[in-house]
Amino acid sequence: MIADTSIKELENSSVALTVTVGSEAIEKDYQDALNKYASTIQVKGFRKGKAPVSVLEGKFGKAIREESSFNTIEEALKEAIEKIDEKYKPLSFSVPVLQDEEDLLPFEANKDITFTVHYDVMPTFDLSQYTGLELSIPKVAVDDAAVDAEIQQLLEQNAMVIDKDGEAAMGDIATVDYVELDEEGGEVAGTERKEFTFTLGSGTNFYQFDEDMVAMKVGQEKLITKSYGEDSTVEGYAGKTITLRVKLLSLRFRDVPQLDDEFAQDVKDEYKTVADLMTATREKLQKALDEQLEAVKFDALSEKLIADNPIALPQSMIDFEAEQSWKRYLRQLGLTEDQVLQFMNFQGKDRDEMLDPMKKQADKSLRIQLIMDKVKDAEKFEIDEAEVLKVLDEQAQGVSDEEQLALYRTMIEDDMRFAKVGPFLLENNTFKEGDEVSYAAFMDGSYNA
Repeated sequence: MIADTSIKELENSSVALTVTVGSEAIEKDYQDALNKYASTIQVKGFRKGKAPVSVLEGKFGKAIREESSFNTIEEALKEAIEKIDEKYKPLSFSVPVLQDEEDLLPFEANKDITFTVHYDVMPTFDLSQYTGLELSIPKVAVDDAAVDAEIQQLLEQNAMVIDKDGEAAMGDIATVDYVELDEEGGEVAGTERKEFTFTLGSGTNFYQFDEDMVAMKVGQEKLITKSYGEDSTVEGYAGKTITLRVKLLSLRFRDVPQLDDEFAQDVKDEYKTVADLMTATREKLQKALDEQLEAVKFDALSEKLIADNPIALPQSMIDFEAEQSWKRYLRQLGLTEDQVLQFMNFQGKDRDEMLDPMKKQADKSLRIQLIMDKVKDAEKFEIDEAEVLKVLDEQAQGVSDEEQLALYRTMIEDDMRFAKVGPFLLENNTFKEGDEVSYAAFMDGSYNA
């Protein structure tokens, strides 16, 4: 069928595949189509399936030729893709797009057809040095401040909430009724809140009147005048002055336990003293730090490898990965796409705004994944045969087809080798400590700001 093919590499790992189909194959498919229609189509003046081919061709020849020619092009494309080099085969999610379709029409009898399709292929690149690199990471240790903060959080978690007499103070838990008043002292519709509970100083009330409640007593009602600056974060109130009526309904405080041996024993039976609790807490924080350091090391190494290995990622690959992230996000929320989009519309956002950061993350993830895959192939890691058979037995239960079992085995072996890449890279590159960073800043990532 195919008379000639050629491949031209384009930007961003896409190619132009040009195929020429000989006129003999085209005419054969056209005649086959005519005969098929002649046996089934109803033509006025003839019984069904009895109209002469010449009559059918005279009435419908152009449309049938167009249909059969496009079918021929489709089959020729499949044949061409099967025969081309593996590196030029299209990605599974990249559909070949026919170029300049209008220039092919009208199809003429006894003439070759030459067409071109564009599609994306797997990116190719030469792997740069990936061992013996030297990278800088923050210098961080579990300091006393981190241990104290963790212990304090533990104390707060075990605090009891108790009703309070006297005046309100920062840190107290208050329950209030409040409403905004207009210039005549009337209540502004839609601003009333009943039995609203919040912690003074948390800033979780809309009008931010925490400080204005200090020294109030239970049962007391107070008019509060609030002026908001031009840079206020209270939506819709920047530059305004308003009056609120606030009534304190109840007041409670958190009774934080003392840090003593008894408290340590309450936390865990094996802790006998405060010293035991402090030691265990430090060990817990050190474990978390070690895990975070490994992540930071790998991220620093990833940035270096990505910079040293330019890869022309096709857009279809990034889009596909972002769409997968979007679907995972919907599953995590337990909502449909329509429900999420409706909520986003209320916030003035659209789907593209949600996908944009996912595409940026997809770009980075795909690059390091492709690099790691190259490292895997270069290193040819050994894997444990017994472990392969164990996983194969678990994942291929009930599969008896030898070809399918072989495919499962290949996939399992590939996954096992890929899992060795990360540890290998961390072990074979050097990470030197740079600027000193506090434990808290390191763990929450604020040191990067």
